[in-house]
Amino acid sequence: MTTDIAALIGSRICHDLISPIGAIGNGVELLSMSGNSGSAELDLITQSVQNANARIRFFRIAYGAANPDQLIGRQEVLSVLAATALGGRLSYFWQITNDQSRGMVRSTFLLLQCMETAMPLGGDIQISTDGDTWVLTGTGPRIKIDQPMWDALLVPDDTLDIKAAHVQFALAPTVIADIDRRLAFTFDDTSLTLRF
Repeated sequence: MTTDIAALIGSRICHDLISPIGAIGNGVELLSMSGNSGSAELDLITQSVQNANARIRFFRIAYGAANPDQLIGRQEVLSVLAATALGGRLSYFWQITNDQSRGMVRSTFLLLQCMETAMPLGGDIQISTDGDTWVLTGTGPRIKIDQPMWDALLVPDDTLDIKAAHVQFALAPTVIADIDRRLAFTFDDTSLTLRF
């Protein structure tokens, strides 16, 4: 058995941050109950805490360690995606009707982050299945593909200079291979479809 150090680090960071973010959220709630609600400052703090909480929950699934037989409930996925979409450029439509393996959801979340980079003006992303194949379809006013990075999703390239903001492109091929899947994608000026 090999140890996935990167996933363990991701889990540790998310675990250590979720409690203080929750505490800040509780403090904001107490402030709003004490008659300070409605101020622009408190609204900004509330939105920031909600955003941080949503991102940590998303990252915990995408980058955290997982057992191969672990399931993630549909309601948890819906909750994470709804919170992530608040105030953002993208809307997510999860059309999978039952609980799924952590590996499938983790792969999907990493691919959603890849799609986010290709949809700079935002849009809608639908997650569905076609038989046993998972299909992620993004539509928006503009699709912008960084071809070398997207090619590396299909054929990993160790020479590619990947920045921290694009680490999902380096991790996704390994995670998808771990669940015995292969990725394919097509795109045009306003749509992007990934299948695995």
